[in-house]
Amino acid sequence: MEWGVLASVIGLLAVLASGRVQPATAFVTLACGYLLTGLVDLPELLGSFANPALATLILLLLISLTLERSPLLDQISDRIISGRQSSALLKLMATSAVLSAFLNNTAIVASFLGTLSRQTRIPASRLLIPLSYASILGGITTLVGTSTNLVVSSFAVDAGLPELSMFQFSLVGVPVALVCLAALMLSAHCLPNNSTTSRDSRQSYFLTTEVAVDSPLVGKSIEANAMRNLDGLFLLEIERDGRLISPVTPEEVVQARDLLIFTGEVNKVQALQRFQGLKLMGEDADDLLASNLVEVVISNESELANRTLQDMDFRTTFNAGVVGIRRGERRLEGQLGRIPLRVGDSLLLAVGGDFSQHRNLDRNFHLLSGTLQRPRLSMKQSLAALGGFAAAILGASLGIISLFEALLCLLGLFLLGGLLNVNEMRRRFPFELFLVIGSALTVAKGMSASGAAGLVAEGMQALFNGYGVYAAFVGIFLLTLILTETVTNNAAAALAFPIALSTAQAFNADPMPFIMAVAYGASACFLIPFGYQTHLMVYSPGRYRLADYLKTGLPVSLLYTAAVLILTPLVFPFNA
Repeated sequence: MEWGVLASVIGLLAVLASGRVQPATAFVTLACGYLLTGLVDLPELLGSFANPALATLILLLLISLTLERSPLLDQISDRIISGRQSSALLKLMATSAVLSAFLNNTAIVASFLGTLSRQTRIPASRLLIPLSYASILGGITTLVGTSTNLVVSSFAVDAGLPELSMFQFSLVGVPVALVCLAALMLSAHCLPNNSTTSRDSRQSYFLTTEVAVDSPLVGKSIEANAMRNLDGLFLLEIERDGRLISPVTPEEVVQARDLLIFTGEVNKVQALQRFQGLKLMGEDADDLLASNLVEVVISNESELANRTLQDMDFRTTFNAGVVGIRRGERRLEGQLGRIPLRVGDSLLLAVGGDFSQHRNLDRNFHLLSGTLQRPRLSMKQSLAALGGFAAAILGASLGIISLFEALLCLLGLFLLGGLLNVNEMRRRFPFELFLVIGSALTVAKGMSASGAAGLVAEGMQALFNGYGVYAAFVGIFLLTLILTETVTNNAAAALAFPIALSTAQAFNADPMPFIMAVAYGASACFLIPFGYQTHLMVYSPGRYRLADYLKTGLPVSLLYTAAVLILTPLVFPFNA
């Protein structure tokens, strides 16, 4: 039985690493398999989803929906980019690290992302990777700094161990963060000087034509003129008498002197030659079209991930046309509607008049440019929300109230005060994370009950026999680090925790250093962009290549590893 469970976990890793299946789907499927085969029973499965630490994490993410609307974050981001590049970089990293210790790091990066992408004084490519890395380093210092720490706490509680405290992570996390931030200041010099998004780079996506007065196209609809299925091109907008028609419906009737604006593979201009009376205007769209553009990044919560524009019926859903798609440093070409989208892709949109009214924008996109803004809290509301959150954290830290109770009371106050509403909670509820962690707890129980975790622990013991418990501790950390670079951070913690606990028991050691090895190892994602959501958020806006992450992150990763492996056993001894 244990070998079958171990094979299923290896299969899960392979599926997650391929990226073809969502983590929630993979984990839920395996958890259901364990239920059907009798490895876990129904009360155990349901109990996994009722885990106190998991409930605390969900409350924290819901409260973050209010905190991320604070205008203070925008004001801070506007003031950071001043002075020399080195001082601006230092201020940016220090600020994001401190904020990420208590607020959701995805929200912190999202708040700075737009400002850093729009400004032209310092290339955004010199700032965005350090922003993402600093948010990770700040997150390892407290229980609420990253979802991974709360995930590890949930596993500890589920295993019958004490819940991890608010600042238990700080004893190792703070010195590690300080050392790595210093290293990041040096390695950031390896980042490219990519130019920021400019008007010229956007115009290259367009092909503008004018309808002649005597053209046979006049008086016929777009569909009747067979303009809907062109080879590599797509009719995006019509400019008529100084106004834009966007999106263009199939029933729209072409008029004389209309400017028809196409997008897609603009080098396939020959596709337009069969239309009589259509005059090519060149590749430049005018100022009216440029003013109608919004650039966004697909968020990790987006329903667009791994789907095409055609699958989503993007134009109808958002009242916007996709002008171009950029992934990292390269612009994707071909039939845009058939390209599977990924988290972190940058989309250039030509939007309709009611685009900003769509209620699902903040779930799907991070705004890079344009005039759209989410409704912000007033300064009084912002201070009240942040003050309430600080009081909740302080009360939990002093043991006056549990963190779950404090956050639940705060959520109630936010709802009563109108700072948050049920509709927004429903739209932004982290269902995928809830399913992943709840199912992962079930998988961990199956691994323990079947003996698969013990089997791996015995292998670790045999591997490090003669080298002592410290070598096994190093092995657990490196295993978690490899997993977090291969799959997601929360999945890495979920899979490594039962192995870490069984290894500690095999060596008759205190489990705490091994638990901390999993927590710190699951946040050690500095080498590639695909294992962590904030790395993907900055990937396309910074026009990065994979090599940029490797050059910048390798020194940080090595120093992070050395610092964690040295400090953790000193703070959390193997024999308590």
